[in-house]
Amino acid sequence: MKKLYIKTYGCQMNVYDSARMADLLAPLGYAPVDVADDADMVILNTCHIREKAVEKVYSDLGRMKVLKAARGEANGKMLLAVAGCVAQAEGAEIMARQPAVDMVVGPQSYHRLPEMIARIAREGGVALQTDFATEDKFDSLPEARGVEGATAFLTVQEGCDKFCTFCVVPYTRGSEFSRPVAEIEAEARRLVEQGVREVTLLGQNVNAYAGAGPDGEATSLAKLIRRLARIDGLERLRYTTSHPRDMSDDLIAAHGEIGKLMPFLHLPVQSGSDRVLKAMNRGHTRDEYLEIVERARKARPDIAMASDFIVGFPGETDADFDATMDLVRSVGYAQAFSFKYSARPGTPAAAAVKQIPAEVKDARLQTLQALIAEQQDRFNRSCIGKTVPVLFDKPGRRAGQAVGRSPYLQAVHVEGAVPLIGTLHKVTIAALTANSLKGVLASSSIGAEKALAF
Repeated sequence: MKKLYIKTYGCQMNVYDSARMADLLAPLGYAPVDVADDADMVILNTCHIREKAVEKVYSDLGRMKVLKAARGEANGKMLLAVAGCVAQAEGAEIMARQPAVDMVVGPQSYHRLPEMIARIAREGGVALQTDFATEDKFDSLPEARGVEGATAFLTVQEGCDKFCTFCVVPYTRGSEFSRPVAEIEAEARRLVEQGVREVTLLGQNVNAYAGAGPDGEATSLAKLIRRLARIDGLERLRYTTSHPRDMSDDLIAAHGEIGKLMPFLHLPVQSGSDRVLKAMNRGHTRDEYLEIVERARKARPDIAMASDFIVGFPGETDADFDATMDLVRSVGYAQAFSFKYSARPGTPAAAAVKQIPAEVKDARLQTLQALIAEQQDRFNRSCIGKTVPVLFDKPGRRAGQAVGRSPYLQAVHVEGAVPLIGTLHKVTIAALTANSLKGVLASSSIGAEKALAF
């Protein structure tokens, strides 16, 4: 077998894509390995969301060039590929800056990797494929998936039509596209047959999902979730990442009505200032966002909220930042991701006149992250003493220890639970550690249909 090393940067969508690339290359004799040193093929599956992520790719390419040269001196050969959103945005520049790269393939074209490899074997040279393919990428992917463990990602939607002024996704992933319901359901059933018990539905704007249903009509994400919830053996459903503009009434209702849909909503807001939200072209106001949160909590009182924030967006004043801090205090998050604004070439915000000094962005980010950390700690501590269903998915660091996820995506480690990996069991949360919760097994397991009752 040939050795395949894939390094994944960025979002869960890239995690899914990396796994599917490995599935594509398995018939060619490639088997995944954990290190790049003696790999026959290396794929860097990249993210273009922030400047540092792009810089990291070029830094890693420099290291891969050294490894590739060493392989050549040992009469071996290493194929070096760049995939993902950096490949889509900077394909020609990658080839120019790093001649060691053999192929560049965008996120809508990676199903063409086998033919690109064959072309290089026949003709030599390099291969660049960053077109938005006219055929459905998913139709070209193998049905079999090399999944391991009880959880899996499943892409249902790609692309975005929102055109937030800071974001490159519409340019690197294209316009919104939703897979048909039947195709998604078939993939979910195959995952369950392979031992998967929890599926996270993925999309750049997942709640804009509008795939064709059995009757040919567009199906909402809520209706898709209801359909998938009927699959025997599939015990948990999640979705990410959603947009406030597409948080529909039926999706909010689904959180209160479907026991298999976890009580965790990742709903990025980016800013608490209406002025900044308008400049970002988010298409919603602060009050509209807060109303969605209120409705979600009314539908599912135990729901935990998560979000994304950008500080230092061009033109952001102290008052704007204070509005963001106030929103965070108003909502109370179980988890949130926050970043300094990073100008992405070609986006409207990158050309804005009032760029914020780096030291101001640094100070604001530290202030925001301190508040988020305080809220996350408070939420985690509120779970101590509660009994929750935990899906165990891997061994822990110590012998006999297993790690799983609570309904709120918290890591929970339990002693003596290794035999339970791949199953759902009740766990009483006993303590909070630095990066996880410590639990003890309760007296009985729990079925997904009872998940609402904890």
